[in-house]
Amino acid sequence: MEHFDLSLVNWSRAQFALTAMYHWVFVPLTLGLAFIMAFMETLYYRTGDEEWKRITKFWMTLFGINFAIGVATGIILEFEFGTNWSNYSWFVGDIFGAPLAIEGIMAFFMESTFIAVMFFGWNKVSKKFHLISTWLVALGANLSALWILVANAWMQYPAGMHFNPDTARNEMLNFWEVLLSPVAVNKFLHTISSGYVLASLFVVGISAWFLLKGRHVLLAKRSIIVASVFGLITSLFLALTGDGSAYQVAQKQPMKLAAMEGLYKGTEGAPLIVIGALTPGKDYTDDKEPYLFKIQIPKLLSFLGYRSSDAFVPGVKDIVEGGYTYTDKDGNQRVALSAEQKIERGRVAIQALADYKKAREAGDSAAMVYHRKLLDENFEYFGYGYLNDPKSIVPNVPLTFYSFHIMVGLGFLFIAFFVVMLYLIYFKGFKVNKWLLRSSILMIPFAYVASQAGWIVAEVGRQPWVIQDVLPTVAAVSRIDASAVQVTFFLFFAIFTTLLIAELRIMFTQIKKGPKDGGK
Repeated sequence: MEHFDLSLVNWSRAQFALTAMYHWVFVPLTLGLAFIMAFMETLYYRTGDEEWKRITKFWMTLFGINFAIGVATGIILEFEFGTNWSNYSWFVGDIFGAPLAIEGIMAFFMESTFIAVMFFGWNKVSKKFHLISTWLVALGANLSALWILVANAWMQYPAGMHFNPDTARNEMLNFWEVLLSPVAVNKFLHTISSGYVLASLFVVGISAWFLLKGRHVLLAKRSIIVASVFGLITSLFLALTGDGSAYQVAQKQPMKLAAMEGLYKGTEGAPLIVIGALTPGKDYTDDKEPYLFKIQIPKLLSFLGYRSSDAFVPGVKDIVEGGYTYTDKDGNQRVALSAEQKIERGRVAIQALADYKKAREAGDSAAMVYHRKLLDENFEYFGYGYLNDPKSIVPNVPLTFYSFHIMVGLGFLFIAFFVVMLYLIYFKGFKVNKWLLRSSILMIPFAYVASQAGWIVAEVGRQPWVIQDVLPTVAAVSRIDASAVQVTFFLFFAIFTTLLIAELRIMFTQIKKGPKDGGK
């Protein structure tokens, strides 16, 4: 098999992860704060209360700071597909490029067009047109996220495509299957709702700081009410879509599910781990206990993953060694192949493609038909042919496990926080304890931790795949010198860190100043 420079692969992965994680610092706040601003301006439009206008303009300023820096990191992220992952871009560019093109043409242009009206159109356009512009900015921001998340979901579950051996490229067969695949729908809804929750916690936390300082009290109280209601609704929806996303993982990416739960050996009626600690150095081939300790709910993992409390949930060992029975996408019962068998069949598919090309060049139509049939029969395992070790299909289990449980634990904490906040506001007015206000500020970094943890689960949990079962990372990278990627990694790290520090300084300065028009 072809030799791959693992240093190049690892540095390319690290650079892309760095860019994506910095980018995701800015995106979720943009998604949620846009709608919170739109709700606030709607209240101004309906009531004519100038205080709502001041409140809207204050949060709009923070939105603008975050939006500007987020755009810069997003552009770099898309360029990296061409610079660092050119083999990937060639192999699936006909499919993956479509959502990105739509995002650029439709969503981003709509967002950038109306954002000018939103910021500079006060007193220059009618109140109604300005309100519409604000809502369109919010819609545009979320449409941008839609197309990016559709592209990412397709990498997790490549639907609506077929492989063309004449071009050695994957081609889109059905755009709607790509857009409306269950993985794409759940990923979009879950991801944007996480952004809504983060923005709600951001607004509540900043407002709580104002209350602790005794400044801009009316702005703070009104903002807390709007953000807490929005946050509670969206946090409940986040839990619902999280269940849907986990179900899709169980159906489409069983190895990721096993890593999320630290499940090394499959079982019927599998429990869900609520809290636990994994045994360091545990491997699916040894006899060590998987957990140092655990608190679990019996049979819940089987029910959530397969909608049956007695369903068999395969573990890491089962997926590597095969032999268990599962239901395929067509509803047929099949016996799972081992990773070694999949690697063998993947190599058959790769060789069949090479032989097909030779037969085409020689004008041997009979050989073309034979090798095309062999390729089609084994293409399901095409990506495995680039792997050399069955163990390479196992992701980083501890990182996936802890990231998943941190994300879920914080998600339920946020629901409880919004319930308590709204309960105390309703029954106590705003005579809430200072500990709750201080806790509100602490929720802001917690929200970012949960958001980043979610992406770690999504991306680390599916390794070694760039496209699930079709293309591994080792075969997707550009053939460039690893040192070039190292240099740009540290360059990007310095630039992104500087941008983040600059944003935080500007944000803190603006928050300390408060709304420009004052207020009570």
